[in-house]
Amino acid sequence: LKGSLSMGSKSGKLRSGLVIFQFATSVILIIGTLVIYKQMNFIMDKKLGFDKDQVLVIEGTNLLGNKAQSFKEQLLRLSEVKSATISDYLPVDGTKRNGNSFRKVDDDTQERALPAQIWRVDFDYINTLGLHINRGRAFSKDIAGDSSAIVINSLMAKQLGYKDPIGKQINNGQNWTIIGVLDDFNFKSLREDIAPLALVIGNSPGMLSVKLNKGVSKAAIDAVGKLWQEYVPDQAFQYTFLDQEFAQMHDDVRRMGELFNSFALFAIFVACLGLFALSAYMIEQRKKEIGIRLVLGAPFKSIYQLLTFDFVKLILISIIIAIPIGWYMMDRWLEDFAYRITISWWTFALAALLAIAVALVTVSYQAIKAGLVNPVKSLRSE
Repeated sequence: LKGSLSMGSKSGKLRSGLVIFQFATSVILIIGTLVIYKQMNFIMDKKLGFDKDQVLVIEGTNLLGNKAQSFKEQLLRLSEVKSATISDYLPVDGTKRNGNSFRKVDDDTQERALPAQIWRVDFDYINTLGLHINRGRAFSKDIAGDSSAIVINSLMAKQLGYKDPIGKQINNGQNWTIIGVLDDFNFKSLREDIAPLALVIGNSPGMLSVKLNKGVSKAAIDAVGKLWQEYVPDQAFQYTFLDQEFAQMHDDVRRMGELFNSFALFAIFVACLGLFALSAYMIEQRKKEIGIRLVLGAPFKSIYQLLTFDFVKLILISIIIAIPIGWYMMDRWLEDFAYRITISWWTFALAALLAIAVALVTVSYQAIKAGLVNPVKSLRSE
């Protein structure tokens, strides 16, 4: 008796090759889907160095004109509001940016100016966004000299070559005295590295960020919206949330994950159809052999293992082909991110197990059907 499926013919080889191709494609797409969703979860869970949660961002606050400060003060009286800051500059895409170059004052050894962002903020910016000062202090309304003070991030301090930057002066056309150093925080997409950044006190009234107490609630939003209508009755209250804006920066990753997921499901469906047809064809070719085995007393378990073993071999071949291709493709994709995951072994193991499970479920119907058939019917034509 034959111990393997009849795959020697051109038709059998073509069918087998097609199944291998379809399942290899499915495994690659499953790997891609798992990696993309893992990277997206990494992005959303990463500690960014600022607090993006429970921050309501009111757009168009330049409409308040000279009432902006009064509006902010009234906001701070609301029980739902913890703090607030007026600034066009936020650590998300779509907000204001201002590139500049800095030199150290009284230091002729600096070969070239250091490119850096300089953001104009108010006195409550650092507190509202939960930025952390690791040396020196934040801006203070009680210190008149802070109008010419500057707070820089740790990377900028390092690139300027300062071991102790507090009290040092830097110049971008104007002299600034460094009063504090911030922990580095991500203010761009995680596709990009952290860059040098400086904060100064200045007027930048495009947006107002409100840190809410006790989480985000409809009551808190309604309270802020009601106050807005008192100040600007002819303008709609438009707002967003800082965490939503951050997620929007990486929306292309989410959409890509959904696309891969859809393609993976479709590819698995097509592969199952191909495997189902191949198993039906091959088992039909072996029905007399199965009948003889049953007459000779072969148990159902051995018949099932006989019929499924060669199909599992096809799936294993497809997995061996798919894993290096899937790893290479997704590793190249992850190279676009300055902050990325490493592809774990369990990603490939899970993709392989899913492929094997789907294949077994697909083949099992035909195998069980063949194993339970009356052997007399199979041998009747003999």
